Amino acid sequence: MALVDVVGVGKITNCMKEYQNEGTIDRFARLFVAAFLLLGAYFWVGGVWQIVLYVLAAISLFTALTGFCLLYKVLRLSGTKESKPLPTSVSIVLVVLLMVLLIVGSYYSAFFTKKFFLDDYNQMNNYYKQTLFFTGQDKRTEAIENYDNLVLKYEDFLTKYSAYRPYALRNDSYFATDIQAVSDKINSLHDAVYSGNLYEAHLAFETIRPVFQDILKRNNFSMLAVVLVDFHDSMEKIIDAADAKDVAQVKSTYVEVDTKLKEVEAIANDAEIQAIRTNLDTVLILAEQEQSDLLPAKAAELKSSFVKVYLKRG
Repeated sequence: MALVDVVGVGKITNCMKEYQNEGTIDRFARLFVAAFLLLGAYFWVGGVWQIVLYVLAAISLFTALTGFCLLYKVLRLSGTKESKPLPTSVSIVLVVLLMVLLIVGSYYSAFFTKKFFLDDYNQMNNYYKQTLFFTGQDKRTEAIENYDNLVLKYEDFLTKYSAYRPYALRNDSYFATDIQAVSDKINSLHDAVYSGNLYEAHLAFETIRPVFQDILKRNNFSMLAVVLVDFHDSMEKIIDAADAKDVAQVKSTYVEVDTKLKEVEAIANDAEIQAIRTNLDTVLILAEQEQSDLLPAKAAELKSSFVKVYLKRG
């Protein structure tokens, strides 16, 4: 019985080899392509595109493992004729690289999809905060301007995250319901902002804030991470001005960046945050002293101190 089993396995193996039309390098290349497609499907896209990438990844993985490509068969191509087996050491290195790609790729994909979500959130939330502020101040012109921008930004936000769920929010069963409820609330306040009682509109907008905060809290987004991303967008403006040695632009941009950093400091103000403050204020001092040649180096220190904080706590 054992002899029959061995013979059977041998026949299957020979049959598989007969139908293989991919070389060793070709098969490894397909494994790497499958890894990239899997990372893209799992972390970066949603909806139809996610299905497409998963299917392509499955095809690439199947052809890599079996050594058979139907397209090669149809086109009567073969990668095995002149292909030589790779040395064992090279094969081991390629396998290790594949594992590193999957592990490192997963880590950074999770990290950056979370960051990009916060970027989108902060862009939309900025108009929400301004609308909330101006309705509370009974300033209709400013309220209408920011409300219109909020409607547009939130529509983009809703469209994107209704079809795609970042890894950090993957297990949030309430997320879709919450963002749709916020959309309904925003759209329902059009008449109130344009011609109604602004104070009542302000109170209605206030009910949106707890929804946003609940989304962030239950998905383990620290409020520090949120304000750090918001600060980053303003910080880049002063860094660009410093790199260009534009003293006037540095001084005019400082007010905005200072305001954003104060929001960070209100949540945390330890030694690492204080390092960001020191570098930011030094950039301003150099601009005021017209020491433009020193601005790029100090701007680089500012960015470095921010990155140190964000990578650890963002």
